[in-house]
Amino acid sequence: MTPRIEKASEPGAHGGARLRPGFLKRYGRALRWLEIVCWCVAAVALGAYALVYLDRSLYQAYQQWSFQQALERKPANVPGFLAHIVRSGTGARDSAEPGGTFGELHPASKPAVTKPPLKPGSPIGRIEIERVGLQAIIVESTTPEALRRAVGHVEGTALPGEDGNAALAGHRDTFFRGLRDVRLNDIIRIDTLDGSWEYRVESIRVVDPENVEVLKASASPMLTLVTCYPFNAVGPAPRRYIVQAGKARITKPKPSPGS
Repeated sequence: MTPRIEKASEPGAHGGARLRPGFLKRYGRALRWLEIVCWCVAAVALGAYALVYLDRSLYQAYQQWSFQQALERKPANVPGFLAHIVRSGTGARDSAEPGGTFGELHPASKPAVTKPPLKPGSPIGRIEIERVGLQAIIVESTTPEALRRAVGHVEGTALPGEDGNAALAGHRDTFFRGLRDVRLNDIIRIDTLDGSWEYRVESIRVVDPENVEVLKASASPMLTLVTCYPFNAVGPAPRRYIVQAGKARITKPKPSPGS
């Protein structure tokens, strides 16, 4: 007698149940739609990141060029910026005014004046730490919008070059990424339209966010840089990385590489 062989899809065979007709087809269609949705979400996320990156890069490029134009007493406008980009792409250089004008901007030669309060987002100058490749425009305020595009000056603290504690903040994954490589005695250069100053790094430490002592006023000129820590944290970083420097000397604004 030949034994009867049950099919796995028959009811009761090995405790299984018969699959309904079209189940696998519907299941496969659902997976395809899920894959399409995932790709769309990824494309939107990448597009949003690209827009933020492009906005930040264009803002920095324009403000760097505009700042250099102001140092050289030249007009700054969008058509001029576009022409500068074209010249840069072809290797041409912007012509400098005869004799240069950098010496005229030495702060010691300018009388002290009382300035009106800066508006949030207003460009102040630029910061550079040459050894770690850090260079960025500084703007007034540390709002999310300001820090997305630039390094922010902490409102209520001294301005760079003034007596007191000038505090600057930046994101650890954009403009202040290079702070992780800063060492004691590194030179931090601040250029403004009123003059330029160099600060020498005196201390590097990690503190809790509640520690506001790092922003306290100082009798002598000093610079405090603040960013989040650790640098490789995923999501909000729990602590703050503090670099503090004392003013080393007054200098003259540097010309841009293409001037």
